[in-house]
Amino acid sequence: MFLSVFEMFKVGIGPSSSHTMGPMVAAARFLDAMRASEYRFAGVRASLHGSLAFTGVGHATDRAVILGLAGFAPDTYDAGEAEAALARIAEEKTVTPEGLPTLAFDPKSDLVFDYDEALPGHANGMRIAATDAQGDTLLQETYYSVGGGFVLTEAELAAGKDTDDGPAVPYPFKSAAEMLDMARASGLSVAQMKRANELSRRPQAALDTGVARIWEVMEGCIDRGLEGTGHLPGGLNVRRRAGAIREALEAERGLNLTAPHTINDWISTYAMAVNEENAAGGQVVTAPTNGAAGVVPATIRYWLDFVPGASREKLPDFLLTAAAIGGLVKYNASISGAEAGCQAEVGSASAMAAAGLCAVMGGTPEQVENAAEIALEHHLGMTCDPVKGLVQVPCIERNGLGAIKAVSAASLALRGDGQHFVPLDACIETMRQVGADMSEKYKETALGGLAVNVPNC
Repeated sequence: MFLSVFEMFKVGIGPSSSHTMGPMVAAARFLDAMRASEYRFAGVRASLHGSLAFTGVGHATDRAVILGLAGFAPDTYDAGEAEAALARIAEEKTVTPEGLPTLAFDPKSDLVFDYDEALPGHANGMRIAATDAQGDTLLQETYYSVGGGFVLTEAELAAGKDTDDGPAVPYPFKSAAEMLDMARASGLSVAQMKRANELSRRPQAALDTGVARIWEVMEGCIDRGLEGTGHLPGGLNVRRRAGAIREALEAERGLNLTAPHTINDWISTYAMAVNEENAAGGQVVTAPTNGAAGVVPATIRYWLDFVPGASREKLPDFLLTAAAIGGLVKYNASISGAEAGCQAEVGSASAMAAAGLCAVMGGTPEQVENAAEIALEHHLGMTCDPVKGLVQVPCIERNGLGAIKAVSAASLALRGDGQHFVPLDACIETMRQVGADMSEKYKETALGGLAVNVPNC
């Protein structure tokens, strides 16, 4: 099993990797299928199902699909160009993707939120169809946005989760137990094994440049979030708080009466800065999802700013270790809130961050595995119940607490020798089972939990 660090950490846009980035990617994939077809198309239409329908407006899924059909992509997204395109499409009722004729598309009638039909493969389902001049369907595909910006067609989903068809990697661990066995046999760290796997697919310079780019975007997102003011879009009138908290913390520096637990406020503020940017539709990195995008960068920033001996030279080890753990969770369970609740998003992110922090602080592979297990175990059962379907309440603060748990988990693991009672694999399997048993109303539908017990306006 191989899942690249660049698949776990993807540069994209807010507010959701599964509900914004994924549908935009699906639309782009459908355009490619149209370009490869022998048919001449005249129009296009789409329908959203399951969680994509119920919380799609709050997650800007409609905008994402429209822009995707117009040729926009998450990693090259330009906000100004997007707004201009949306205005033009609303007026002209057409999209003009490169390499295809002008296509009829009226967002009000050709993009349907289907609240009745849930598609069988995944909670985040959508159908896209291309039509002729009479409106008859010439080409149609079903896509599933399975979390973290990953998109599978119906056939790809049915084929199974291990769809990597690239060359063999030197350390193809599919479980934490295999990871530890390979680490013992090779004498390598988790990051070193992950690096070797990555280098089997790309040159060293590309790997180093790409990993540096991941942190550059993460750090930029923190910095923008710390400068943000005003209220977040969507109608809840949630105030951006990260900047004000940062200013208060800086004013307290050097005061003898500052409580030791204030460090938790710094960790939370870094995470909240990222998720406030995400909620505002800014540029973020999936880690492993947008909804959980603040946990890993907040933990890194805490390490760099406050931990003696921290060095940016070790950042690749943090991110490679975190990606290895995230890959195990995704392969054996889920990173999708719509599939398994927020335990699959913030829980996975906290496990990744704990593992990364443990690694750069000198942890052994056994301690790294222990750190990831502690963090994930104490997110088990967490629901995904965003108020009004927006990635704001409780999502923003939840990232702060996920980062705090990651730091605590890494610290506990480093105090031990790596031997512990619950294996990470058992914790991941438990998370999968809990997600399967969880009521659908607690899985990113905004039909239960806080979403129905807190006023939406």
